[in-house]
Amino acid sequence: MFRQISTPVIIGHRGASAYAPENTLAAFKLAVDQSAGAIEFDVKLTSDGQVVIIHDRNVSRTTNGQGLVAKLTLNEIKQLDAGSWYSSDFSGERVPTLDEVFIEVGNKILMNIELTNYTTPYDGLVDRVVEIVKKNNMEKRVFFSSFLAMNLKKARKRMPGCGIGFLVYPGPARLIQRWLQPPPRSIDSIHPHCGSVTTQLVVHEHRLGRRVLVYTVNQPDEMRRLLEMGVDGIFTDDPLTGNRVASKFNQ
Repeated sequence: MFRQISTPVIIGHRGASAYAPENTLAAFKLAVDQSAGAIEFDVKLTSDGQVVIIHDRNVSRTTNGQGLVAKLTLNEIKQLDAGSWYSSDFSGERVPTLDEVFIEVGNKILMNIELTNYTTPYDGLVDRVVEIVKKNNMEKRVFFSSFLAMNLKKARKRMPGCGIGFLVYPGPARLIQRWLQPPPRSIDSIHPHCGSVTTQLVVHEHRLGRRVLVYTVNQPDEMRRLLEMGVDGIFTDDPLTGNRVASKFNQ
């Protein structure tokens, strides 16, 4: 997917989440308005097998409810306010479904879908997401990422033409991750933490034909440092600042 656009690409992390509640339609629409090159968001399954956009396994941080996403039905989650925690201006914002995201912004921006079933890796999330992507004819608009190599392998098997990017844990955890689950050989990009990026890593990944997309970068000086290393894109809560900094590095 990201090979369709020039680099460096600015990816709205959970939308324009510096300006609106994360992983909501408001944040995604704002990212479009702020000319982000793409948006990134997290998907999980409800207890009745519906795909919703939320980062945490528990709804308590970003809604006025309680409980595990996997233990709640879509109807129960749809009753929750997902905006007031951020600002009263977003009171009544709801947790969106993947279908709703496609309807609202699917034809306006490219989308990085993070497969986040990290505590429920065998729950069928990948199958449901691919089904919804195909139903909405979004195959050429989406790109999958995950810290779980098995999720990426499943996505590629079920949708052979899809792009996949391997998320890498920061610090020592990345060594354990690579030992326990090496990234698929066919990945299109590597997504390291901003504190783990070196010029040598960028050069190495480019030699393998992979792009380097770095998370999560919000400070202009840090953006500039990484772009000077030659990274291909950054995930940021602040697409406005990202675009301003990246404009001097466009290829």
